[in-house]
Amino acid sequence: MKAWEATVRKTQAAAKKRAHSLFGTTYVAHAEDDDDDKEDESHDRGQGKGPGEIYIADRVLANGDYYTGHWSDNFPHGLGKYLWTDGCMYIGEWYGGKTMGKGRFSWPSGATYEGEFKSGYMDGKGTYTGPNGETYKGLWVMNLKHGHGIKTYANGDCYDGEWCRGLQEGHGKYQWSNGNHYVGEWKNGSICGKGTFIWSNGNRFDGYWEDGLPKGNGTFRWENGSTYVGNWSRDPNEQNGTYFPMGSSTPEENLDWDPQDVFNVDLGDCKVCPNEKVPIMPSQKKLAVWRSTKAADSNVRPRRMSVDGRLDAGEDKEFNRMRMLEGGVGASSTWECFDRNLTVGREMENGLAGVQLEDACKRGSAIRIPNVVKRQGVTISKGHKNYELMLNLQLGIRHSVGRPGPVATLDLKAAAFDPKEKVWTKFPADGSKYTPPHQSCEFRWKDYCPLVFRTLRKLFNVDAADYMISICGDDALRELSSPGKSGSFFYLTDDDRYMIKTMKKAEVKVLLRMLSAYYNHVRAFENTLVTKFYGLHCVKLNGPAQKKVRFIIMGNLFCSEYTIHRRYDLKGSSLGRITDKPEAEIDATTILKDLDLNFLFRLQRTWFQEFRRQLDRDCEFLEQERIMDYSLLVGLHFRDSTNSGNLILSGDPTPSTDDGDRETEPSAPRLSRAAVDQLLSDPEGWASIRLGINMPARVERTERKLDCEFQLVGEPTGEYYDVVMFFGIIDILQDYDITKKLEHAYKSIQYDPTSISAVDPKQYSRRFRDFILKVFEEDA
Repeated sequence: MKAWEATVRKTQAAAKKRAHSLFGTTYVAHAEDDDDDKEDESHDRGQGKGPGEIYIADRVLANGDYYTGHWSDNFPHGLGKYLWTDGCMYIGEWYGGKTMGKGRFSWPSGATYEGEFKSGYMDGKGTYTGPNGETYKGLWVMNLKHGHGIKTYANGDCYDGEWCRGLQEGHGKYQWSNGNHYVGEWKNGSICGKGTFIWSNGNRFDGYWEDGLPKGNGTFRWENGSTYVGNWSRDPNEQNGTYFPMGSSTPEENLDWDPQDVFNVDLGDCKVCPNEKVPIMPSQKKLAVWRSTKAADSNVRPRRMSVDGRLDAGEDKEFNRMRMLEGGVGASSTWECFDRNLTVGREMENGLAGVQLEDACKRGSAIRIPNVVKRQGVTISKGHKNYELMLNLQLGIRHSVGRPGPVATLDLKAAAFDPKEKVWTKFPADGSKYTPPHQSCEFRWKDYCPLVFRTLRKLFNVDAADYMISICGDDALRELSSPGKSGSFFYLTDDDRYMIKTMKKAEVKVLLRMLSAYYNHVRAFENTLVTKFYGLHCVKLNGPAQKKVRFIIMGNLFCSEYTIHRRYDLKGSSLGRITDKPEAEIDATTILKDLDLNFLFRLQRTWFQEFRRQLDRDCEFLEQERIMDYSLLVGLHFRDSTNSGNLILSGDPTPSTDDGDRETEPSAPRLSRAAVDQLLSDPEGWASIRLGINMPARVERTERKLDCEFQLVGEPTGEYYDVVMFFGIIDILQDYDITKKLEHAYKSIQYDPTSISAVDPKQYSRRFRDFILKVFEEDA
C-alpha cells in the first residue's frame, strides 16, 4: 500500500509540473501537500458551494489528469481546460461534463481539431490538422467529415467537395499535385458516376466512372481535338469505340493507340490519397470525476467518465497503453486569449464574468421505457390454421428464387413490367419434374413479373441464398396477433428481416400498374424512404373453394440489433388518429398514432437536409401515381435510461450502477450508451447508418394544451433525449379509387375535411409533407 501511495504522489507531482508548463501561472496545489484529504484533489475555490452553482476549480485528479476552469455539480461546466495523462488536451466550452460548443482538442502527436463540439463529438464546423501537416476544413457529424469540406493532403493533393460519413461522396473536385484534376461524382471515397478528368498535358476524359476508373460510355479527347468515343472497361474484351481525327466527323479505323493506355499509363500515378485514421476520438476520452454530487469522500476512488458524459462501466484503464497519433503542435493564439479570460475570471469574486451558460431545461414528469415484448407474433407451428399456407409459401419462394434466370441487368425492357408477365407452377404432393414432393396439399404458385423482382433484390443488395434461408429455412414464420385495419395478415421471418403481407386483388393491380415507376424511382434514389418490395406472389389452393392468397414480401424496417421502444404511424390527419389502448396496456410493439405523438424529432443538419430532399421526391412520386393514405412509420431506441427504466435527459450524466436507483431491470436487453457510441465511432459502424436506418438523433418532448383536443403538434418543453431512429414510408398501395372518393364525401359532411385521411392524392401529399416537416426539425 505504501508503494502504491508513493506512486500516486509521484504521478500527481508530475502532473502538477506539467500543468504549470502548459497552463502558465494558474494556481495548482503544491506537490508537497500529502494530507489524505488533499491527495485526490487540488485547490478548489468552490468547496462548500451548493448544487447548481458554478465556480472556478483547479484540480489534479487521482489518476493524474488535470482540469482548470469553471465547475458545477462535480462536472466541468463553462470554460475550461482538461489535460489527460497521455498528453491529450481539450480547451474550450463545457456543459454538464461534456465538450459542448467551441473548443480545441489536441493529440500528443501534434494533431489538432479546432471548431465546434456537440455531446463530446467533433460536430459542426471545424478544422483538423494532422501530424503530417494535412488539413481538413469543413463540416463534421459525430467525429466524421459529413457535408462540404476541403481536404489538403500532405503530398500536395487537394479535394474540395461533398463528404458523407468520413468519405468523399457527392460532387467534388480532386486536384493532384502534378496538375491533373477530376471534377464530378464520388461514392464511398472513390471516383464513381459521371465526371471529367483533365490531365496537365491538356488531354481529358468525359464520361462515366466506377471504382476510380472509366466504366461505360465516355469520350477521350486529345489536346489537338482528336477524340475516341465508345464504351470503356478495364477488361479489353469489353472495350470498344471509334476514333475521330481532329476536325473530322469521319471515323478512322487504323489507330496506332491502345485505349488501355488510359488505364495503364495515364491513370497509373493518379491515385486518391487515403484518409487518415484517428485511433482515439475526443468522445472516447475519459474524465476522472466524482460519481455523485454529494460531498466528496477522499477514500472513494473516482470513476472515469467519457468526454460526452458516460460513466465507464469497467475498471479504469491506463491511457498510456492506448494507441495515439504521433508528433507535436503548440497551442494557437485563439486559445491563449482563453487563458487570459479564464485568469481574469478567476480573480473575480464569482468567476463568471463574460461567461454565458445555458439555463437548465424545464423538466416534466419522467418518461419510462415501455415494457418490451421479446418476440413479436405467434409462431406458426403444426396445427396452426395457416400452417399449410406457410409450407406452400416456403416451397414457392424456394422454387422461384432458386430457379435459374437470365443474367441480371438493371436496364429492363418494358415487357418485363407487363401485368400479364406472370409464371404459374403446379406443386403436386408427390412432386414433379420441376418441384419436390411435400407434405402439404396440392397447390398452384404464381410469380408476378419475376424478372423485375429478381432485379429489385439485386438493386437492394439482397443475397439470394440469405433470402431463401430467412424465409424458407428450418425456422417457422411468425404471425402477428391481429390483422391490420385493411384486413391483411402480416407474417415475420424468424430473423425479423422480412415481412410478408397478404394483399387484396385491388392492391396487386395498383402495384403492377405502378411497378415501372416504382422501379425507376428506387433505382434513381438510393436513400428513398418508400417500402422495399422483394417479391409478389399468389398461392391457389386446390379444392372446391379454389382459395387464392396473394402476398407481398417487404423489408422489415425495424430489423435491428437495437430494441425499438416506441413506434409511431404518422399521417398528418387527426380523425381517429389516437390509440384506443389504456396506458397500462401500451408496450414497445404498440403502434402509436398522430395524436399520441409527444416528441419532435431532431436530425443533424446534413441528415435533415437529405431527409427533406428525399421526402419531397417520395411524395412527388406517390402523388404522380395517385397514391394516398400512406404514412411514415417511426421507431425510436432510447440510448440512456436508469436501471428503473426512466429515460435520462440528453446532457445529463449517466448515473453509476450504485447510485441507489436500482429497481427492476428492463424486460429485454438494450445496447448500452457505451456500446452505441463504440459503434458510431467506428467507420464500419457508420456504414450501417443511412437515411431512416440506425440514425443517431435527438428527440424533444412536447406537451399538448389541455383546451386543444386535436392539436397535432404539441408545445416543445426543452427536454431532449438521445435516440437511434428508424423511419420509412409504408402502405403505398392505396389508390384514390371510387371507394375512397365516396369515403371522403361521406366523412366531409360529418367532420372537418382537413382532419380525415381519405383526401385527394395531391392534397394528401401536401398535408403529409407539411406535417412531417413540423415534427422533424434540424438539430440546432
